[in-house]
Amino acid sequence: MKGNSTLAIVQIKQRYARRVTILVHGSVKHKLHWETPPESIAFDPLLVILAEGLRETKYPYTFVSREGFRELLLVEGASEKIRPLLPKVVPALRAALAHADTEVFERGLDGLVQLSGTARRELNGHLKHVLTCISKKYMQKKYREKVTLALQTLERNGGKESLPIIKSKVPTYSSIYS
Repeated sequence: MKGNSTLAIVQIKQRYARRVTILVHGSVKHKLHWETPPESIAFDPLLVILAEGLRETKYPYTFVSREGFRELLLVEGASEKIRPLLPKVVPALRAALAHADTEVFERGLDGLVQLSGTARRELNGHLKHVLTCISKKYMQKKYREKVTLALQTLERNGGKESLPIIKSKVPTYSSIYS
């Protein structure tokens, strides 16, 4: 994908033309229609492609990546399916979190929170890779509340073991347990 929207969608279409998604436009709300139920789709490499797509800046690619990523993480049994993919998904989220575009950063942060809800403690070993990007935004007033909520969710989902990891990159963060 590498930020090239046309290439990204061509790649998805070539690999998943008969399985993945169609964007259904509603008058107010848009949704994805899965040709194959998400429960039946192999997460590797689709989840990685969708995570990389969070860096997209053009509609409908932004919508497809955000919704596809979210919907895959909600699939029953997703926590087992994503465990081996964390080393591939986390760098994609890190790239979104490091992006200069505000909306891309926010999609990356939302994606990280969603991933945390599914991966739980399994994500702890990968947190240090994304927290540097988050800590930079934490210091900006514009992002402070949203980043604080994300860090609290990471701590809640990661358990008490996540606090030292978070504090090592964001020393001014206050634990939800204190």
